[in-house]
Amino acid sequence: MIELRNLTKTFGQRVVLRGLNVTINEGDFITLMGANGVGKTTLLYLIATLSKPTGGQIFINGYNLADSASQLRRFIGLVSHKTLLYDDLTAEQNLRFYAQMYDVPQATQRIETLLNQVGLWGRQHDQVRTYSRGMQQRLAIARAMLHNPPILLLDEPDTGLDLYAAKRLSDLLMAVGATQRTIIMTTHNLEWGISMGNRLLILAKGKVSYDVPRQNVTTAQVQEQLRSTLNI
Repeated sequence: MIELRNLTKTFGQRVVLRGLNVTINEGDFITLMGANGVGKTTLLYLIATLSKPTGGQIFINGYNLADSASQLRRFIGLVSHKTLLYDDLTAEQNLRFYAQMYDVPQATQRIETLLNQVGLWGRQHDQVRTYSRGMQQRLAIARAMLHNPPILLLDEPDTGLDLYAAKRLSDLLMAVGATQRTIIMTTHNLEWGISMGNRLLILAKGKVSYDVPRQNVTTAQVQEQLRSTLNI
C-alpha cells in the first residue's frame, strides 16, 4: 500500500530523514515511535502530500506520489495536532464542508453514519468551540474518514485526552481499522501504542532502527530498544 524508497528530508542544514526505506502493507496498523524531533510528524506530512521530500520517492498503491499527488490525496485521511475544524461551525457543517471538497456521494447519510460512529450524533448542531478536547478529536477522525480513505495517518491522536476519552478513541480506531484500512499512528504512550498496532516502528537518526510485529515484543523490550537506540 505504501512504499518509501530512499526517502530524505532536510530543513536547511538539518537532516531529518536519511534514506528511509519502508514497505507498509495493506491492513497494517503501524505504531510509529521515537524521540521528539526524529521526524515522525515530518514523515506523516510527506505521505499526506503536505510537504515534499528532499530526495527519494513515495509510492501509494503502486503510484508515485510526486506524479499523482492530487489524485492520491483521496486515498489519505489525516488527523494531525491541529483538528482542521472550524470552531464557529457545527459538527454537521464542518463535515458537510469537507464532503463538498471531496465530492462525497450521499453526503447527508455518510455524515450521519460517521457522527453516530464517533458518538457525536445528538451534538451535531452544536458549534465545535463548545466541544471538549476528546469530542473534537473524535470529530477530527470523522473528518478524516469522511471520504472513506484506505490510508489513515494519525499524529498523536491521544494527546490531551482523559482516560474515558482515550478509551473511546481506542474503540473507534479498532473499529475503523477493522476493514483492512492501513493506519500509521504516532504516539508517546508506549503501552497504548503497542496494544493498538500490529507492527511497531522506531525512528532514530533519520532511519527506521526497529521494525517488529506486535506479537513478537513486550513493553519491556520496546522500552529497552528505545533507551539503547535513542540514548534515553
